[in-house]
Amino acid sequence: MTGVLSEYPKAQRRLSIDVYRGMIMFLMLAEIMHLYDLAKHFPGNRFLEWLRFHTTHVAWEGCSLHDLIQPGFTFLVGVAMPFSIASRLQRGQSTGKLICHAAWRATLLIFIGIALRSLGSKSTYFTFEDTLTQIGLGYFLVFLIALAPRWLHYASAFAILVLFWGAFAVSDPPPADFDYAAVGVPEDWPHHAEGFESRWNLNSNLSWQVDVWFLNLFPREEPFRFNSGGYSTLSFIPTAATMIFGLVAGVWLRDNEHHKIVIRNLLLVSLLGIIGGWAFAASGLCPLVKKIWTPSFTLYSGGCCMAWLLALVVICDLKAWKRWAFPFVVIGSNSIL
Repeated sequence: MTGVLSEYPKAQRRLSIDVYRGMIMFLMLAEIMHLYDLAKHFPGNRFLEWLRFHTTHVAWEGCSLHDLIQPGFTFLVGVAMPFSIASRLQRGQSTGKLICHAAWRATLLIFIGIALRSLGSKSTYFTFEDTLTQIGLGYFLVFLIALAPRWLHYASAFAILVLFWGAFAVSDPPPADFDYAAVGVPEDWPHHAEGFESRWNLNSNLSWQVDVWFLNLFPREEPFRFNSGGYSTLSFIPTAATMIFGLVAGVWLRDNEHHKIVIRNLLLVSLLGIIGGWAFAASGLCPLVKKIWTPSFTLYSGGCCMAWLLALVVICDLKAWKRWAFPFVVIGSNSIL
């Protein structure tokens, strides 16, 4: 562990990361503008239909710009991690102190997420599917991986995706007479798959089964039966892989002064992620579903995040075009707040 930590060079702040964070936060804030409602008032307008699609989540399978907000935020947590570790090492912090800080940060994120979800409820609403709790559940594991040798960064992401896919693949599909209405799915729901892919259907999949057991271990006003959107606790596992993708990108940014190396790596991995995720879904082996963070979605969204970061590295770090980015730097100055 000490040898790995000694490899961390001096941390140098990257404008591209700050701008990326600000852009993600801007998209989160822009949700309150309800731009998607414009299409209702001007039916048939192609631009407003396009705007509606990209400012809302897709119903189940597929991906819009809005669906990339949470992956982008999660990805950036991983990107920032190598810089944070290097900064703390420069201040003389020990390995034990680094690990304790990571454990505290993870716990804080989980509790903040639960607190925000509990606002307006008569009792604490124990739920773990929102952005903060999902990051918190995976953060400590990814932090430990960040302290490990580089090969483990790649191996751990691969293992997470393969094992998560395998768990769904060997699970039982919903029976033909499954009562979808009892779990909040309309009878005319058009997005359910047949055959092998049915294992990832809304509120009848492995993650839903785990939540029916796990969430009912906590005190609740009434028993948990389903999440109306299909979101689940277990998604924190592939979410951790998204964070590791960010970790890998962050290491490249921190360690390479030559932009050509960073650009080459980001371009290659972004193409592999986007094409690989799409092909995985098109093959019928794993649908591309953000709400349960399927491995195909993890690959596809991770590739999109890499491409987004690549564009900002070229614009902000390589070309040094900075003036336009100032508002995003301000917005993203404290992402947790």
